[in-house]
Amino acid sequence: MLKGKRIILGVTGGIAAYKIAFLIRLLKKQGAEVKCILTPASSDFISPLTVSTLSQNPAYQQFWNKENGEWTNHVDLAMWADLMIIAPLTANTLGKMAHGCCDNLLLATYLSAKCPVIVAPAMDLDMYAHDTTKDNLNIIEQQGVEVIPAEKGFLASGLEGEGRMAEPETIYNRIVDYFEIGEQLKGKKIIITAGPTYESIDPVRFIGNHSSGKMGFQIADNCLKRGAKVVLVSGPTQQTLTHENLTLINVKSAEEMLSSVQKHFKSCDGGVFAAAVSDYRPANVADKKIKKSDETLTLTLIKNPDILFWAGQQKSEKQWLVGFALETNNAIENAAKKLRKKNLDAIVVNTLEDKGAGFGYDTNKITILDLNNNSTNFELTSKKEAAKNILDFITNNLV
Repeated sequence: MLKGKRIILGVTGGIAAYKIAFLIRLLKKQGAEVKCILTPASSDFISPLTVSTLSQNPAYQQFWNKENGEWTNHVDLAMWADLMIIAPLTANTLGKMAHGCCDNLLLATYLSAKCPVIVAPAMDLDMYAHDTTKDNLNIIEQQGVEVIPAEKGFLASGLEGEGRMAEPETIYNRIVDYFEIGEQLKGKKIIITAGPTYESIDPVRFIGNHSSGKMGFQIADNCLKRGAKVVLVSGPTQQTLTHENLTLINVKSAEEMLSSVQKHFKSCDGGVFAAAVSDYRPANVADKKIKKSDETLTLTLIKNPDILFWAGQQKSEKQWLVGFALETNNAIENAAKKLRKKNLDAIVVNTLEDKGAGFGYDTNKITILDLNNNSTNFELTSKKEAAKNILDFITNNLV
């Protein structure tokens, strides 16, 4: 299952470090190659000899081995790995990762890593609940690190609550999932649209909407994790994403987005169109800022091109197409009409009637409709998890 997979396991100075021996054994039994990097504090909780014996590799601790005069090359370690795991992840190491600090071998390797990184936090419940910890976890997640949330249970302090490191079996299963999922869309090319479009009124004003682009970027990220090549066409947004298999195209207007979609769509196996495209644009754009004078300002608006409709008309029998519908009423009925009118294979529906769904939120509540009138409902969850649900549907039904 994991035969030949190369895994770097970073161990930091938390009491949960003693459990890492079990994780190493699980990985080795499945044929993985494991190299461990220990922070200076971690050896208070698990011995380098234990780690070295179980992993069948040296336990890396320092840049410089004074006994044999060898330098440990953190760049070579980072380039060697297919996957990097840091468990347990203490609040101290988390803070350093989030802000680019580099005062030990593990952090230097992390900052040099090209492979995906998964972390399993472990700390006392008040530390885990602290706003700084939450902010730091958000920062590393935005940078592409996957976080396995801490679990509830008895803690070293004697208290009970969230902060307990996920069990070694849970971490192991996530590693297995990573390598299995990473093959699902290998060799596929997917186009995704995200964010709003801005339609200029004059050089400083525009017509737009409140779309943050979070949903589209999470979908793109999940596609990349499944091995796909992704063309992401994004309107103006604060979201960021980098990956060797990602082509990111930044646009502003609906016409610019259409032009990019027309250029790339036919070379793709499928598309997920999550952008909130402005339906209308000003008929005339002033070349200078419109001065405030009269009590009212009248704008003449004309229809924007329907990008999703264009893609639906152009798609071949081998291509699949998924659209989005954000509704304020009669959500399922309206989405079903859109599904057929625009020649889609499925549509993702959400409604502003559901609290926590729609623009700007980190959460979403979705329903997926297909051409067979099947409806799959999901509870309110993070947009990251919603993206996973959407891609699970796509890989199980459309690819």
